[in-house]
Amino acid sequence: MMRSIEIAKEVIQTEIEGLDYMSSRIGAEFSQAVKAIISTKGRTIICGMGKSGLIGKKIVASLASTGTPSFFMHPGEAFHGDLGMVKPEDVFIAISNSGETDEVLKLLPFLRDNNNHVIAVTGNANSTLAKNSHCHLDVAVPKEACPLQLAPTSSTTATLAMGDALTVALMEERNFKPENFARFHPGGSLGRRLLSKVRDEMVACELPVVMSEDSVLHVINVISSGKLGLTLVNTGEEINSIITDGDLRRAMEKSGKDVFDLQATDIAAFNPFEISPDVSIQVAYEVMEENGVSSLLVKDGTNLVGILKK
Repeated sequence: MMRSIEIAKEVIQTEIEGLDYMSSRIGAEFSQAVKAIISTKGRTIICGMGKSGLIGKKIVASLASTGTPSFFMHPGEAFHGDLGMVKPEDVFIAISNSGETDEVLKLLPFLRDNNNHVIAVTGNANSTLAKNSHCHLDVAVPKEACPLQLAPTSSTTATLAMGDALTVALMEERNFKPENFARFHPGGSLGRRLLSKVRDEMVACELPVVMSEDSVLHVINVISSGKLGLTLVNTGEEINSIITDGDLRRAMEKSGKDVFDLQATDIAAFNPFEISPDVSIQVAYEVMEENGVSSLLVKDGTNLVGILKK
């Protein structure tokens, strides 16, 4: 078992050395690739076979989610009809560690005739693919982490890192901001916080309410059944106070068993923090954090329309 740990460390160290080697040789052609992608009105198409194709799919996903319209094209499918999806304004990134992958090289005549800007990503600057592209991103590594030097390991890690480098460089060029990221990730926590409004997240139905003269025991029952950790307090004219489970605990610590002789109004917190239903969830959470609260009354003008809980 100890040998397994040694192998893991050796593999990781070999791949780190491969990344250092690749990083030290990044030059002007990387800037050319970024310029080509940022300047085009078309899409960025990534193509690769086998492991290169799998890495290409991940790079496509990163680019597409950060503002660079992209899609993956399998070279075999491309050669049998999918090239019809390639427009002249598209940038074509071809990945092949050897630079001699036959399925990829067969696409070059079409891409040349179609006036596509071709970016080669290979580990061989003297390969056919590298020499027949507008710019070449060199992902050569000293050796694979595979002891047989057969399975793509360090080379695929280097290619993945190069794709990440392209992604981040393009984000910088586009001045890509969190709100842009959120637009493409509405299902994630960031997308929810930046895109959702308070009205989308608030509880608006069957809000827990007690009257100001109700007993503390009744307050406890309403808070428990309401499942929000609080209850609104109705003074008969308007709802301008709440009781949270924290308010209950503090009242019990202060009054002991005499707490049950109190009424709701005796322990209520008046003028709780409010927010508009049209404010973003992100802003609402910031209000909560700044004021040390976990809930807000949601009011549309003077009308109470819900409760927002964090």
